[in-house]
Amino acid sequence: MAEQVVEKNSEVVVDTAKSSWSDLWKKEDYWAIWLGFVILIVGAFIYFNNKPAGMEEKFAEANAVMTAEAQRAPFKTVAWYEAQTAKEKIKAKNQPIGKSIASLMAHPKSWSTNPLNAFIQTSEQAEAKNAKGMPKYEAAKAAAAEGKAAALAAQTKAEAASFQSAELNAEASSAIEAWLKLRSKESSAKKKIGNKPYNLFPGLIALFVGFGAIFALGMHFIDGDSKRFLKGFGLVFGVSVLAYMMAGQTTMKQYGIGDAAWAIAIGLIISNTIGTPNWAKKALQVEFFIKTGLVLLGAEVLFNKIVAIGIPGIFVAWVVTPVVLITTFIFGQKVIKMPSKTLNMTISADMSVCGTSAAIAAAAACKAKKEELTLAIGLSLVFTSIMMVVMPAIIKATGMPYILGGAWMGGTIDATGAVAAAGAFLSEKALYVAATIKMIQNVLIGVTAFGIAIYWCTKVECVEGQKVSAMEIWHRFPKFVLGFLTASVIFSIAYSFLGSDSGFTMVDQGVLRGFSRLFRGWFFCLSFAAIGLATNFRELKHYFKGGKPLILYVCGQSLNLGLTLAMAYLMFYVVFPDITSKI
Repeated sequence: MAEQVVEKNSEVVVDTAKSSWSDLWKKEDYWAIWLGFVILIVGAFIYFNNKPAGMEEKFAEANAVMTAEAQRAPFKTVAWYEAQTAKEKIKAKNQPIGKSIASLMAHPKSWSTNPLNAFIQTSEQAEAKNAKGMPKYEAAKAAAAEGKAAALAAQTKAEAASFQSAELNAEASSAIEAWLKLRSKESSAKKKIGNKPYNLFPGLIALFVGFGAIFALGMHFIDGDSKRFLKGFGLVFGVSVLAYMMAGQTTMKQYGIGDAAWAIAIGLIISNTIGTPNWAKKALQVEFFIKTGLVLLGAEVLFNKIVAIGIPGIFVAWVVTPVVLITTFIFGQKVIKMPSKTLNMTISADMSVCGTSAAIAAAAACKAKKEELTLAIGLSLVFTSIMMVVMPAIIKATGMPYILGGAWMGGTIDATGAVAAAGAFLSEKALYVAATIKMIQNVLIGVTAFGIAIYWCTKVECVEGQKVSAMEIWHRFPKFVLGFLTASVIFSIAYSFLGSDSGFTMVDQGVLRGFSRLFRGWFFCLSFAAIGLATNFRELKHYFKGGKPLILYVCGQSLNLGLTLAMAYLMFYVVFPDITSKI
């Protein structure tokens, strides 16, 4: 077995990338894949054995209404939207088993002034919240009823003219759109009166034991040191819980400061003040946590969502992204002259593809240092928080079409959650377009990692006169990306096999949102906590020399914003306006 000494995570270790095939099962990438697929298989077993009663009959009834309404009117009518909503309410995760899983996997909830409310809520507190929210809900309900009446009246006028009047059809569509917004507000207000008592402490203890056990098992086979991992895992899990708690505070939620930012911040405070204790350092398995989460993320990248937006979304996500990545990397090397090529590439991938997930994959492909990955993710989190608030405001102020605005945000805001939140500020269509384009862009995680691995082996680290073998590129390639892509393919096929209705209910709103996404959220938070605990500002200082990382990110993101907006307008409103009109 050939071995070589390299620097990894700021420590000199033996690189066993060229180890024999018999040692592959000891690598964290493979354990991330296996663990991710075990979770997905268990989730599929649970939900496919607990289908909602009468699901197919309800789908058939709603589809009959939607088909009849589509044939009757040139626009989507009130009845069409109500039938669609009836289908969307059929969710596997709302079954008793799904609710039990959600309760067990719950992270700290929203609170205002008392942090304990994030973990415990009594019956009296729940009833008080419901009573407080009732007037707003009643008002929203009445407004939605009035909006529906107005929409029906406008629709009736258009129908009286046999839907031949373009003006009356436009008025009816506008009135229906206004009703949908009011109905959305009613739905949000309804959530404020659905408070129930809870006590999260038993579930959190169970999660601590469960997560500790499964990752300790992996560590046992990876390096045989599961005991030291378990000693420190309590600190990582505790920081994650604290991060979720802080992210749930109402003011923090308002400003979009999520668990990722808090996990890194709290970890950094500990590591840069009292210092991360030595007994906890074995549990700082950033790559193991995040790679397992990324395999689960792959299952959420469903090809049907790519087809739904069609060619316009593919151009926005798959053409602009590599152009921005390559241009930003060249800019960093030739103009800014970044001293670290690995930092340059990690920031470029983070900013151009999809934030943290892409940064992890790129860092693994080019073997960036832990400190460089932390810096890239930190920049991403800061700008994501700013962009998710500023971009919707700009779109509204300029009167930009919401579909165009959604495509713009989906292609530029780094985090998927932030994209969804920003889209929700505008409209349901903007949310749909933004989230779908971000999902399409997520597919590039694997492609990007593979391309970087090849480039680094053949150009950056090549030795003159030495030929790089295909096996060397394979060893450099981050294997967990294969798990990401495989999960995407398998669940996309399952979704297509079941059909759009059953696929949405059983896969999207069952196995994924009701199971694997819950695990993914926790695994990502654990990785962010580990990043913070493993990072010291003194180690980062020299990377900020001349402000080059910040300049690189700002310049690259500016290019990204300009090109994405131009491509989105060209594709959605010039080349494929027919597709846009049907969204």
